[in-house]
Amino acid sequence: MTERAESLPALQRIQALPSWVLGRAATRGRALVAAAIAQEGAKMWHHAVLAAVSEYGPLAQADLGRRISLDPKDLVGVLNDLQADGYVVREPDPRDRRKNAVSVTPEGEAMLARCAVAAERANDELLAPLGAAEREQLMALLRRIGAEELGEGA
Repeated sequence: MTERAESLPALQRIQALPSWVLGRAATRGRALVAAAIAQEGAKMWHHAVLAAVSEYGPLAQADLGRRISLDPKDLVGVLNDLQADGYVVREPDPRDRRKNAVSVTPEGEAMLARCAVAAERANDELLAPLGAAEREQLMALLRRIGAEELGEGA
């Protein structure tokens, strides 16, 4: 910690920490994306589940939950919403009929595409104060920080 930071009052000292500033930026980013995809009629987990099912599906419900780190009870609620809206179907898994396999419908793919565009617009708004080179630099730095946390190195 720098000498300057040590001389700050307690709350300002906390608010000067990189982790605090990153957390605030992440909170703003999540709020912008959540609001953007809400205009499409989706929630953050709806978007994440649709993306995972689109990329990996059809897949067993339990495998889906593990891939996106979502508690099985919470996943059931998200899948119920998505199925009620016609975005996914759950059918017996042909590899193991005791399990449900989740697949995305054409309507779900269309919703996923709309959400992806909305999320990109929200991230453009988040990064609007930065130029293109600064955005690239920020992303590179954040990836390095994330890689360190995951034990992947730089």
